[in-house]
Amino acid sequence: MARQPIPEILQRQIVARSRLLRIEAIDLRFSNGVERQFERMQSSGRGAVMIVPFVDDETLMLVREYAAGLHNYQLGFPKGLIDPGETPEEAANRELKEEIGFGARQLIPLKSVTMAPQFFSATMHIFIARDLYPEQLEGDEPEPLERVPWLLSKAEALLAQDDFTEARSIAALLMTLRKIAREPS
Repeated sequence: MARQPIPEILQRQIVARSRLLRIEAIDLRFSNGVERQFERMQSSGRGAVMIVPFVDDETLMLVREYAAGLHNYQLGFPKGLIDPGETPEEAANRELKEEIGFGARQLIPLKSVTMAPQFFSATMHIFIARDLYPEQLEGDEPEPLERVPWLLSKAEALLAQDDFTEARSIAALLMTLRKIAREPS
């Protein structure tokens, strides 16, 4: 099946702005001549990283942190924005040091994912981190994050946790389990 041509952008306009977010209205013309306006959240363009850190062959390290959107604490994998001039790998290692107090000698790319691409223009690069070593960097979190070790053999229990709901963390866990299942014993 042939791919559709990308719609032509006729006009772009910022319709709302905050300290962190910009909402852009875009007027589009599709290949069949239909014109429509869409709104999308503009990203910083920096991208983000999420890391599935292995403390040892059997233990993952998660963090529990405040999630303003839900106004509760959520369990998930370390994550953060890529700083200007950083590669995704450098950002992943920095975030590990800031959030769990470890760096990684080995970062294995899993996949780059998007979230609600009809509305958001952001990409997150997901890595597995192995061969960790202790190193702490000052982070930008308003309070210390709770570090939560979790046995890989208890992955089903993690998926059942009430506070493990972020789709990107769930996808990262499932991709990690799939990758491990494919590795030679």
